[in-house]
Amino acid sequence: MKPPVHHVQVRPGPLPGVHAVLMHSARGFGRHWHDSFGFGVMDEGAHRTASGRGPVLATAGQVIATNPGEVHDGVPMGESARRWRMVHVSLEAMAAMADLRPGHEIAQPVFDDPLLQAAIRRVFGFWSSDGAAPDAALWEEALTGACGLIVQRHGNRPPNGSATGLDHQALARVRECLLDGLDAPPGLDALARLANLSRFQLVRHFARAHGLPPFAWLQQQRLGRARTLIAAGTPLSEAAQACGFADQSHLHRHFLRCFGYTPGAWQRAWLQ
Repeated sequence: MKPPVHHVQVRPGPLPGVHAVLMHSARGFGRHWHDSFGFGVMDEGAHRTASGRGPVLATAGQVIATNPGEVHDGVPMGESARRWRMVHVSLEAMAAMADLRPGHEIAQPVFDDPLLQAAIRRVFGFWSSDGAAPDAALWEEALTGACGLIVQRHGNRPPNGSATGLDHQALARVRECLLDGLDAPPGLDALARLANLSRFQLVRHFARAHGLPPFAWLQQQRLGRARTLIAAGTPLSEAAQACGFADQSHLHRHFLRCFGYTPGAWQRAWLQ
């Protein structure tokens, strides 16, 4: 039996904090997030996503988008592979290119917008694989145009009351404690005491506020930190150790499960 189709390319962009991911895959992806805005086009097939804004279906020709920290997954519809392309833009880069105000986000995970779709396709034209060096000024201009359009036409403030009734200060203490102990975090009992909650309450409330329970959330933080280190030239084994993974193969498994590509593929993209 043949393994499911899975081809992925990671390509750095014209500015710091920008990269593209081109995916052709029949695999499903577990719950994860990116620390950047993501927007792109579903070119072929369809997939279903449990996003932070509810379950959605994305089909060929539609624009797809995620916000920084938004937990989502992806499952193909049927047995056929789907093909999509995403531009990932850090919060800082998006603020520099578009009229992005504090607290704003992309309102919908999937939508139809021919004008924005054309702008995104123009951006991807600069990620061509013909070996020609792109004009950086034109590339940045196209990217700025696409970022401006998505913020202008599809941006709004995050919904109010989505996590009411929570002790946000207590959850912030837990979050900071986890980040301080990235490689060796305290146990659930200690975190619950820190928040003055039962273990069950902590898991439930933390997931309501952040989309994932505490240690699943921490794993995403570790992966994000590992991506930053690897892109900066840190060897894979050192990045794994610095971010709390048992070894390089442990990092490899989680990278592939969440992002669809390996740490080595991410490393090669930034060494080109």
